[in-house]
Amino acid sequence: MARKNTNTTQPLKAPEYLAWHVTQKGEKSFWSKVGAVWPHKDGKGYTLQLETCPINGRIVLRAPLDDAPQPETGKGA
Repeated sequence: MARKNTNTTQPLKAPEYLAWHVTQKGEKSFWSKVGAVWPHKDGKGYTLQLETCPINGRIVLRAPLDDAPQPETGKGA
């Protein structure tokens, strides 16, 4: 989910949210990271960058956790 930094004077900012594709199979939910979200400088919107575009399930935006493992299978959103 990396962005190219075209401005060498400012460091790249981490995304505010990560985008997850969530599918449900019976009682279990399966989470796959599909993108990231950054706020606009004016605070009036967001940019969603998807690395893939799911055709089923749902996309969930969650704040990234520092040094935390990815969501486990079997947890609902």
